[in-house]
This record gives sequence, C-alpha cells and structure tokens, in this order.
Amino acid sequence: MGQEIHQTQFNDQVFAEYQRRLRAETELLGAQLAEGYFSRKGEIGGYELESWLVDHNYFPSPINQRFLDRLNNPLVVHELSRFNVELNGAPQPLKGNALTAMSLELNRNWQACQDVAHGMDSVLMMIGILPTVRQSDLCLANMSDLKRYRALNEQVLKRRCGQPLHICIHGREHLDLDHPDVMLEAATTSFQVHLQSAQDKAVRYFNASIIAAGPLIAAAGNSPLLFGADLWDETRVPLFEQSVEVGDPPQQEHHRVSFGCGYAQESLFECFAENLAHHAVLLPILMDAPSQQFAHLRLHNGTIWRWIRPLVGFDPDGTPHLRIEQRVLPAGPTIADMIANAALFFGVARYLSDLPDAPESVFSFDDARDNFYRAARRGLQSQLAWLDGSTVEARTLLLEEMIPMARQGLTALGIDKGDIDLNLGILECRIKCGQTGAAWQRAYRDKHQCDNLHLVAAYLERQRSNAPVHEWEV
Repeated sequence: MGQEIHQTQFNDQVFAEYQRRLRAETELLGAQLAEGYFSRKGEIGGYELESWLVDHNYFPSPINQRFLDRLNNPLVVHELSRFNVELNGAPQPLKGNALTAMSLELNRNWQACQDVAHGMDSVLMMIGILPTVRQSDLCLANMSDLKRYRALNEQVLKRRCGQPLHICIHGREHLDLDHPDVMLEAATTSFQVHLQSAQDKAVRYFNASIIAAGPLIAAAGNSPLLFGADLWDETRVPLFEQSVEVGDPPQQEHHRVSFGCGYAQESLFECFAENLAHHAVLLPILMDAPSQQFAHLRLHNGTIWRWIRPLVGFDPDGTPHLRIEQRVLPAGPTIADMIANAALFFGVARYLSDLPDAPESVFSFDDARDNFYRAARRGLQSQLAWLDGSTVEARTLLLEEMIPMARQGLTALGIDKGDIDLNLGILECRIKCGQTGAAWQRAYRDKHQCDNLHLVAAYLERQRSNAPVHEWEV
C-alpha cells in the first residue's frame, strides 16, 4: 500500500490480468520457498510509527502534504488522512546496542518532525486514538491526496454496494454508528514492529509472534477513547477491523483485518496462498516489474491487514527475504515506552522460537486469538490462557513469564545487558503499577472531570518530557 498509483477506475479486463499475475507470482513464491531460495539473514528489526498532526487547539491538523514537503525526509511519508504521517526506521541487526540505536534514530527523526510542525503552528503526537478526533474530521476532504487511497475507498464501497461502514463496539461504554467511507481507519495509529527472519526459522518466528500478541497488547494499551466513549484498552482493534469491512467471505478469519485463521504449518507461503484463495483483489494496479519482484503479490498482501502479517522484502543484494510485521502495538505514549514494547516482542519471539518443542504444538491458535481480543479489551486486567494450560491475569503472566522469557531471548540475540535492563525495567515498572497509556488517560479524565481537550493538553505535556508513562502524574 506504500506505492502511488496512476488511476482509480478499473475494468474487468484489468482485474482479470491482475489476478493472472498474482497467481503466477504466488506460484513462483511457493517454488522459491520450496527451493530454499530466500535469505538466510535473520534477526533484523525495524519499525513504522504512525503519528498525529495536531493544531494548537488540540484538534487534528490536516496539513500533511505541506508538512512533508517542508520536511523532505524519505523516511517520513503519507498516511490515509491529511492529519497523519508515518515515520520509518532503518533496519537494525538485533544485537549489541540495537535498541539504543533504534531509540536514538527515532528521537532524532521525531525532533526534526516536531521542529517543522512547530513552524506550521502544529505539533506531532503519538497516541493510539486521538481523544479529540471527531467523526466529522474523518471525511474524504481530509483524505491524503494520493490516488491509492481514493481507489481503496472506491473499491471497498463498491464491494459493499455503496452501503456505509457500520461500527459497533461494546466496551466500558457502547458505540454504534454508520460512516460513509473508509476514513475511520485513520483514527487508529500504531507502532508496527518488523522482524526479519532467516527462511528456515520464519515459521517458528511467525507462530511465536501470534502467541505473544495477547500479552504484548495487554502491556501496551493506549487507545481507550473514541468520540467521547470509553471502550476497550485498545479500541484500535475493533475500530480497524470494522472500518474496512468489504464483505469478502463471511467467515471471521477471512475479514480484511483479522487475527488470521491459524498458525503456519510448513511455510509462510500458506499465508500468501490464503490471500489468493480467500481475498478479492482491491487494487488491480498492473506494474511493469519482473515476476521475481512479487510486485502484485506484495500489493495484494498490503490490502490484507492481519494483526501479525508476513511480508516479502529484499536484502540489499536483492535476495528476497521474509519479515514478520507485528501490528498489534499502538503509537505512544513515548518513544521509551514503544522501544520497551519492541524489546518485549523481539525477546519473547526469540525465546519461543528457540524452544526445543514448538509451543504452537500444545497451545492452540484459538487460545492465542482469544488472548488477543481479551487483552485488547481489558488490558492488564484480562485473564489469559498460557502454555501450561493455566489461565492467569495478564499482569501476573507478564511479570512472572513474559519478561523473564524476553530477558533470555534478548540475551540469546546478543543485545547488550544495559539495553535489556533499561527496556525490560520500563516494562516491569509499568506493569507493576498498572499505568499503561490507557489507564493513565482514564485516570486523568476521572480525577479532573475534564473534557478531551484538557486530556490531550495534559497528555502532550507529559509526552514532551520523554518520561515513560508509568512515571506520569495523574
């Protein structure tokens, strides 16, 4: 979805030709994976941070095109709405001071972005859902001026026969509304972490990422409020799942946004075969690229948003590689919090993938999926199933199982002890005191009986301090 296109209208012949190329590239992918042709380089990390542009009245500021023109940084790009941008990080081998390097890079880019935004009477903010965003802000007039987004909206609505998107979220409170386009997706901003794996370990890493998703999102919740309603700790999850629902096959696991339908068994090719079999093409952009670049396969995969998504990329020498995109984490509250969340993911994924007996052989996919939705709804207070057959509170599971696993996994990767101690220490403090971003937002609003404008002002003030969220005063 990152590439620009040159048209938004497509006839049946274009769809048929795209489908032919997609099928051919999928078959080629299967053959190359069967031959072991993909990269043996592994344990390389990266990230994408989606953020908000906010004006001095604490409402969304729809200026991303002018902002990006002034910034002129290829690592900072458009998002769906005019008030969102995405910051990308350079891939880092996961060893030594990799976590510090990620933090320093993101801090440098963030500050450069803030300097430009300040010159435009705006500020950048990292939060899962901006409490002051209004449904009226999420309109086509505020869609980024790129044809790929217009085409995506047109194709989703075409497949829905023009019917509006219906959002129904039961949380602490209840939200039920219709929306005429896909722009509700723009209300959900994430910190997406990438993990490149050697081909022979990709299945284990992918399945480990699925198992880790529930505890991971429990520790990181930062999206409790939408349009004034207090919903889930991670309201991003139901909102995103419902905001691009096209009515492809009605099975839940085949929705465009979903937790998926199972572990990988033999190869990540299974996910791409599923893409071909179960998901209609939304953007049939015909590209003049050799089939071994997998251009059509990668674009199609970019319109299927599994919470844990396999990606095909390329090493600097052109060798194709496999990456796992862990999409469950929200943006914010601070860079320190997000790097700590990434450390938890990298460490647990390595630990689980190294176990002599694959945990996915005893821990069902259904349990992993149920954990994810329970944790997204109730955060650290959720009850989660675990590998030994027990069910425990997320807070206990994280402190007694996940953080020790992450420490062993990060040590096995060769991450510096100081980096491990710093990042897992942040997590441990956050979990012990129970103050995630979601918990802080609720506590601040309740204590001060304030509106969302005052909440955002207080949140921004604390975010600027760079102190992790467990240190924030309510």
